[in-house]
Parts: sequence; structure tokens; C-alpha cells
Amino acid sequence: MYRVEQLDLEFSNGQRRQYFRLKTRGLGAVIIVPMLDADTVLLAREYAAGLHHYEVGLPKGRLEHGETILEAAQRELKEEIGYGARRLEKLTELSLAPGYMTHVTHVVLARDLYPEKLQGDEPEELEVIPWPMSNLSGLIARDDCTEGRTIAALYISREFLSQEGKDD
Repeated sequence: MYRVEQLDLEFSNGQRRQYFRLKTRGLGAVIIVPMLDADTVLLAREYAAGLHHYEVGLPKGRLEHGETILEAAQRELKEEIGYGARRLEKLTELSLAPGYMTHVTHVVLARDLYPEKLQGDEPEELEVIPWPMSNLSGLIARDDCTEGRTIAALYISREFLSQEGKDD
């Protein structure tokens, strides 16, 4: 999935450095903020092998070849939480560890949801948890919501939604 790449760089002041980074072979990933209504986001509870426990977070997944960011977001929504979205909007990109990794995750806001399920690659059905965006502090206080991309995407989306229409 990753390969180590060596970078030999010379900076504008003449200093030379050698860096090693993990180069992803994939196309990146999407993380989706599915809004059931103006204040309710849908989260998924799924097993996190790295931590060896269940985590509550946003639906997410890798982009597949030939797929746009919004197509990947639509597919992941249907596979993980059983909803599609009539309105999808890319908000930003997040990196995981830019000092040594090339991976990028695209944050997508999903609205005007409708039920539609696709078969996913999860080993079990994921529990869908509605959560009020007005109580993100309560969510991140939980022991089972620790993933940085989920937390960042939720706060970014909440800020975007609160500013929407104010610039008109």
C-alpha cells in the first residue's frame, strides 16, 4: 500500500537535506459528513483494527480508479450507512502526517439524504448513530471517538454550515 521514497533537497539558503516519506499507491480517500437534517450528522460505529476496539466516526474510504471524489463519497455513503445524497460538496483536504506521508483525504459534505444501500467491504453491518452537530464537544469526550480526520471534518463542516448564507 505504501512505498518509501527518498527525497534529496537543496533549500534556497543552500542547506541540503535528505528526507524519506511514505508514498501512497492509491488515489487518496474521502471522508463524508452526512447531514440528515440541519443539525443531525450520521456517524458509523465500526471496528478499528489499529486500536483493537470499536470507534464512532464518519463514513470514509479510498478512491477507486476512474472515480471522482464525489462519486467515491456517494459510494461510501451507500456502502457504510445506507444513504445516498442529492447534494455533495467538497469542502477541503486533510493530510495525515505531511512531514512523512503523501496521503490526502477529501472532506465532503453530504445533504438531502435518501435511503439506498450498496454492499460494502465491512465484515459486519455498521451501526448508524445520529448525533447533533450542536454537541460536538460531547462526541469528542467519548472514549470511542478519537480519529482526527473525523473530528476535524465535523468542526470544518459545522463552521461551513454556520457561515452559509451569511455572505449573501
